[in-house]
Amino acid sequence: MPDTVMPSDRSLSALFKPGHVGALTTDNRIFMAPLTRSRSEADDNTQTALHALYYAQRASAGVIVSEATQISQQGQGYAWTPGIYTDEQVESWKLVTDAVHNAGGRIFCQLWHVGAISHPVFQPDGGQPVSASAWTPEGKAFVGDHHQDGPQVSFEQARALRTDEIPGLIEDYRHAARCAAKAGFDGVEVHCANNYLIDQFIRSETNHRDDDYGGSLQNRLRLMEEVVAAVCDELSPERVGVRLSPMGGPGGTSDAKPEETYPEAAKILSGRGLAYLHVIRPNSHTGGEEGEKSDRIMKSMREAFDGFFIANGNFEPDEAAQWISDDRADGITFGRLFLANPDLPERIAQGGPYNDPDEDTFYGGGAEGYTDYPTLEKVDDPLPA
Repeated sequence: MPDTVMPSDRSLSALFKPGHVGALTTDNRIFMAPLTRSRSEADDNTQTALHALYYAQRASAGVIVSEATQISQQGQGYAWTPGIYTDEQVESWKLVTDAVHNAGGRIFCQLWHVGAISHPVFQPDGGQPVSASAWTPEGKAFVGDHHQDGPQVSFEQARALRTDEIPGLIEDYRHAARCAAKAGFDGVEVHCANNYLIDQFIRSETNHRDDDYGGSLQNRLRLMEEVVAAVCDELSPERVGVRLSPMGGPGGTSDAKPEETYPEAAKILSGRGLAYLHVIRPNSHTGGEEGEKSDRIMKSMREAFDGFFIANGNFEPDEAAQWISDDRADGITFGRLFLANPDLPERIAQGGPYNDPDEDTFYGGGAEGYTDYPTLEKVDDPLPA
């Protein structure tokens, strides 16, 4: 593991206590959130040495959760995002996991199927994207150079996934989990958040099915439950985390009763021995509303889940430490702060300073705004003569 860092400000000490995430013991509770950066190879969705450097730079995180990684070609919805379903993709991810482990870090692979938040340019044979029910998301699909009118074009209508296709979808998740293990990941996170496919089954506004996967809340949660069970069978529960988001995400839909739906989802996931539950609190970056309702939902989900509870959502270090001290969470994932500060735990321990993220380089491109953010060591070094 990276050298243990302790904060100069004792009020932040909760962030630097060891954590127990499944079978892993972490040096701190400062985790790296999954961050789509759209820098994978366009022809085969593989990773490169540049990705290995990026993740290795951030190995001091208690746990890194990888950028969202599609489980199949059908699961892709954005330009230049990685996959974890071909031999070539597995080999490319080994560069990353080896680099992280050599730097003393731990990394989980986030398994992703976007559902309707896609475009025919990404789909096998140019077909329709799939969802719980037929609908057209609001907004634009990020297609990059895959479409002549890109980089952003209007979403097209997704079709309802047929009931007889669901076993194949679950097998895709199982296969991706197997590939992640072969690639050297310490575990996987099943992405059930942000209004992507599994969340499209969960949310009442996107699920109008009349089979065993629609109607009642239990039915709407069935796909999540079956996917998680399949992945746990493949890897063992202590290597599996799950991500949920009560509000927000692309596409412009929501659930009618998130204060009932998502605590019930957390309850269903409890008692399985999962590594963790990772919940995005509604915040300005995800499009969800903040306030008392958000706090109530997070509290209810925390109470409903019996394992390691990770919170995410525009946290500053002092607030993150307070959440852990108050037992509102066991760990906190940081996104933009980790993006711009590869040595974030050390910076938090020293009270900063923090690099500002460059939003113009978030998606696409190369090393600029990706691997060139300075560490404290580089900031403190004198300029060469």
